[in-house]
Amino acid sequence: MTLSDWEGEFLSEVSDRVKTYGRAFGDPEKGAAGEALSIMQAVKLKEITAKAKGEKTGMRRTPLRRRKAED
Repeated sequence: MTLSDWEGEFLSEVSDRVKTYGRAFGDPEKGAAGEALSIMQAVKLKEITAKAKGEKTGMRRTPLRRRKAED
């Protein structure tokens, strides 16, 4: 499986930031204290890893089902 240009750039930038600063995000509200990645960066990294392994990627969203109206 080939990564897109954006995915390759994302991985290299995150890697560089972690090596330089010890974490890949600047806003402390975007991740837990002591964590190297923000919550969204961690999710994206899992998706890219799954894609590289040839696994199904992304979370499937299912529409909400309406409850049957009770009389």
